[in-house]
Amino acid sequence: MHAVVIKTGREASLLRRHPWVFSGAVARLVGRPGRGETVRLLTADGRALAVGAYSPESQIRVRVWDSDPQTDIDAAFFHRRVQDAIAWRKRLPQLRDTDAWRLVNGENDGLPGLVVDRYADFAVCQFLSAGADAWRDEIVAALRAQLPLKGIFERSDTEARRKEGLAPSVGPLWGAPPPERIDITEGALRFQVNVHTGHKTGFYLDQRENRRLIALYSAGARVLNAFAYTGAFGFWALAGGARSVTHLEASADAMALAETHTRLNGFDPCRTDFTTADVFQQMRAYRDEGRRFDLVILDPPKFAATAGQVPKAARGYKDINLLAFRLLRPGGTLFTFSCSGHVDPALFQKIVFDAALDAGCKARILHDLGQAPDHPVALNFPEGRYLKGLVVGIEG
Repeated sequence: MHAVVIKTGREASLLRRHPWVFSGAVARLVGRPGRGETVRLLTADGRALAVGAYSPESQIRVRVWDSDPQTDIDAAFFHRRVQDAIAWRKRLPQLRDTDAWRLVNGENDGLPGLVVDRYADFAVCQFLSAGADAWRDEIVAALRAQLPLKGIFERSDTEARRKEGLAPSVGPLWGAPPPERIDITEGALRFQVNVHTGHKTGFYLDQRENRRLIALYSAGARVLNAFAYTGAFGFWALAGGARSVTHLEASADAMALAETHTRLNGFDPCRTDFTTADVFQQMRAYRDEGRRFDLVILDPPKFAATAGQVPKAARGYKDINLLAFRLLRPGGTLFTFSCSGHVDPALFQKIVFDAALDAGCKARILHDLGQAPDHPVALNFPEGRYLKGLVVGIEG
């Protein structure tokens, strides 16, 4: 086996079982490992630390498969890891009334760079690292062995693959190709998912529990669902008794699917409004018109893909939250989220506080939210907590 020798003093994170080795920590190579090839990680004096996948073009030069350097990385290894990930989710009570959830959550399930989501009878995979990509056939076989699926589809078309030196890859991997829209259930609600071109793998599964919480705050409320995508937050608000929901989204295709969800769930179309527009501009227009809402939901896309983008992202989050506070009636409620992993929870709370201060609002945090439990965060990998959310109550 090829090996990667770690610089003296840079092995501490590996000893704490962190799964990443950055290029700056590498002293030298033993052999000539190829992209995705298995390597043993060694200290400068030759002591074996772990075994991982080598990625010559990524800043994350090695992703650790196992902290036991004697572990064999073979088909049986991937079958065990996939089996363990699925078995753990079968124990989650939150998944008992849905047929759509995350099966594998990358490093947090001991499979760095691999994301697998289930939508009814189909699994959708993202191979986001050189190691995961190198073992795709074995991973597909493991999924087939564990689940009664009709098909397995690939949506490896993210920026993460480019950083690994990998080209985008989208298409069927096994079995029947998924239909244009897959019907899923989430509690009492039904949605349709486009896994071919939809955001992420097609749906925001990580917000499942937060959507259910929306329903508890929605009775009689006039709701603004900003960055609505296909409307899931807004439909949970309607299920909770909202008087009306305004869906605001820049994508016409997403809005068309949201309108379908109105009919699919039997909601009165007179209680919903669908506006396709730039969210920032339209919220400013609502402010200038004097419109007010009892509940505002902000679930924007990732504003910071890198650490260097955090200052600009912070300004964007400040702007959108300031607009939200100014659109809320006294006594209203704000659900606000950030999925930017580089924006930590403390910074996000400060941004929201600064927005409330500038808006002249007295506000308090009612809930501190994160991602759904089928998107677990491994204790040795704090980077796994990317989704942050606050429910903020405004004083009357």
